[in-house]
Amino acid sequence: MRASTPRAAIGSACTLALTLMLAGCAGMAPGYAPPPLPVPAAYADTGEAAMPGDVRSAASTAWRDYFADPQLQALIALALDHNRDLRLMVLHADEARAAYGIQRADLLPTIGLSASGARSRVPGDLNVTGRPVVGGDYEVGVGLSSWELDFWGRVSSLKDAALENYLASEEARRAATVHLVAQVADAYLALRELDERLAIAQQTVASRRESLRIFRRREQVGATSRLDLLQVETLVTQARSLQVQLMQSRAAQAHALALLVGADAGLPALAPPLRDDAAVMPELRAGLPSDLLSARPDIVAAEHQLKAAHASIGAARAAFFPRVMLTGSLGSASAELDGLFASGSRAWTFVPSVSLPLFDAGRNRAALDLAEVRRELAVANYEKTVQTAFREVADALSARQRLAEQVGVQQEARAAQAERARLAKLRYDNGAAAFLEVLDAQRDLLSAEQQLVQTRRALLSARVGLYAALGGGTQASSSTESTPTP
Repeated sequence: MRASTPRAAIGSACTLALTLMLAGCAGMAPGYAPPPLPVPAAYADTGEAAMPGDVRSAASTAWRDYFADPQLQALIALALDHNRDLRLMVLHADEARAAYGIQRADLLPTIGLSASGARSRVPGDLNVTGRPVVGGDYEVGVGLSSWELDFWGRVSSLKDAALENYLASEEARRAATVHLVAQVADAYLALRELDERLAIAQQTVASRRESLRIFRRREQVGATSRLDLLQVETLVTQARSLQVQLMQSRAAQAHALALLVGADAGLPALAPPLRDDAAVMPELRAGLPSDLLSARPDIVAAEHQLKAAHASIGAARAAFFPRVMLTGSLGSASAELDGLFASGSRAWTFVPSVSLPLFDAGRNRAALDLAEVRRELAVANYEKTVQTAFREVADALSARQRLAEQVGVQQEARAAQAERARLAKLRYDNGAAAFLEVLDAQRDLLSAEQQLVQTRRALLSARVGLYAALGGGTQASSSTESTPTP
C-alpha cells in the first residue's frame, strides 16, 4: 500500500479505464419502433364538413381560451392548485425524477475524501522480540469505490429505463390535469343545469300558486268545482316536489364540485342560466387519429413505458456478461501523525475486479424473460390506450352531433307544449274542455322545459369530453403544470 509509484501511472490507468468505458460500451437494448396504429385512419361521423375553416384543434387550445366563463376559469385554476389527486400525481412525478437522478449518477464514479488514524500496542509475549510494541497508522486520501465500467451498457440501460419512467410519470401528471379540467368543467355545467332547472321550477311554483289563489276565490263564489280546485292543488304540489328534489340534487352537486376544487369555491346560491352555448365553449376540429399519438398525454405516457421496457431488456441482457469494477485511492500514509504529509509518505491503491456469472440457478435467464414479458405487456397497454382514446373521441364526436340535433328537437317540443298549454287554458276558460286537459298540458310543458335544459347541458358536456379526449386542457399558467426538464 505504501510502495512508491509515479502519480502518472494512476492517472493513466484511470484515463484508460474511462476511455474504454466511453468508447467500448455497447447498449444491448433492442431497437425501438412504435407499434402500428391499431385504429382506423379517420373518424366516422365527425360532422366537421360544415365547420368553418378557422375551427381550432384541442391540443393547441389552452383551457383558459376554451372555457370562456370567468367563474369556470376561476374554479379550474383553484382545482389545479388545490386538488389532492393532482397533487399526488405531481409528487409521483417528483419521485420518479429523483429515482432517475439516482440511476443517472451510477454512470459516473463516486469520489470521496477519507481520513483515518489508529494506535495499537502489541504485548511482548506476542512479539518475536519479547518486548511490547506500540505502533500507529495514519492515512488520508481521495478515492473512488466500486465504479462499474459500463462496457455492455447495463448501467446506461438502467438509466434510460429510469428516464423513460420519469417521463411517463410526467405525462401521467398531464393526463391527470386534463382529466381534472374536464371533471371540474362537467361538474360546473351540471351545477348550472340544476340552477336553471331549479329556476324554472321556482317560476312554475309561483305561477301555479297564483292560479291556486284565483281558483280558491272562484270555488268560494261557486264559479268552479271542487274537483278543478284539487287539480290545481295537484299542479302546485307536483311543482313543489320537483323544486325540493332539485334543491337536494344541487346541494350534492355543489359538494362534489367543492371536493374537486379542494378549496372554497365561493359559488353563488343560484347562478343565471347559460343562454349562449357557443359563448361557453367553441367548436373543435377532431383531426386524425394519428394526431392523438402526440396530443394525448396518456398515450405518450404509455409509449414512454414501452421505451422503458425496451431499455430494461438491454440491462437484463448485459447481466450475462462480465462486470468490471474499479476501486482506488490516492493519498498519504504514515506510522506517525507528524509524518503524514512528509516526503515519501505518498500511498495509493488500484483494485480492478472482474466478475462473471457462471451458475446463478437461472436467475439471469428469468430476469431476461421477465423483461421481455413486461415489454409485451407495455405493447398491449400502449395499443389498448390508443384504442380507448379513439373510442372516447369517436363517442364525443357522435354525442356532439346527435345531441345538437336533440336540442333542436327539444326546442320544438317545448314550443309545441307551450302552445298546447295556452290553448288548453283558453278552451277551459271558454267552457270547451275540462281542467284535466289543462292539467296534462301544463305538466307536459314543465317536463319539456326540464328535458330541454338537460339536453343542452349534455351537449356542453359532450364538448368538454371531446376537448379532453383530443388531449386539450394542460396549457395554462399554473404552478402544478410546469414540466421540469430531465
